[in-house]
Amino acid sequence: MGATRSIRLPTRARDWRLMARTARLVVTIPLYAVVALVAAVCGLTLFVLSQNLPLAEFIVTGPLSLDSRLAILAEQYPFIGPKYTTLQGLLLVVTAILVGVNVAMVIYHLREHALSAAQGTTSVAGVVLGTLGAGCAACGSAVLAGVLSLFGVTASLTVLPFDGLEFAALALVTLVFSVFWLARGMCGGEINGCPVELD
Repeated sequence: MGATRSIRLPTRARDWRLMARTARLVVTIPLYAVVALVAAVCGLTLFVLSQNLPLAEFIVTGPLSLDSRLAILAEQYPFIGPKYTTLQGLLLVVTAILVGVNVAMVIYHLREHALSAAQGTTSVAGVVLGTLGAGCAACGSAVLAGVLSLFGVTASLTVLPFDGLEFAALALVTLVFSVFWLARGMCGGEINGCPVELD
């Protein structure tokens, strides 16, 4: 009978230091900094456009100049347009940053440690779940209502205190776990010339 491996969660200060140090070492490499930035911007764009698909279609296919398309798109972002509260905007931006860091770490881990995509499945799943969760920040309640209506509990959704932001928070937690597991997977190696070791 084989021993089962327990899943570690970032519960200690040294876990958070490991995550921060590993992420910092990866994103200080110029190539991975660009990857993180592009992934974060793409993630944030996906989040905001997924909340208004007809507008996204109009931006892409409508008879608009490039300037008009970019202006309409910019108005959809948190802290630029009026669509989001400060809390909603902050959650979306932090989630997008974590998506960027996570994608950069996944690519670094796969390339530099010669891993296959199958070995990096947990990290990729973290990015995918995080992206889906953040993209559903506004429509998450409706999606959950449809699923839970099968069980007759849709009325309980009216007590959600953050108007569906619980899904963005869940995405944030998923991404933090993914970054932690990636950082632990990189222990014993070197990133940017520095050894990554558990404290």
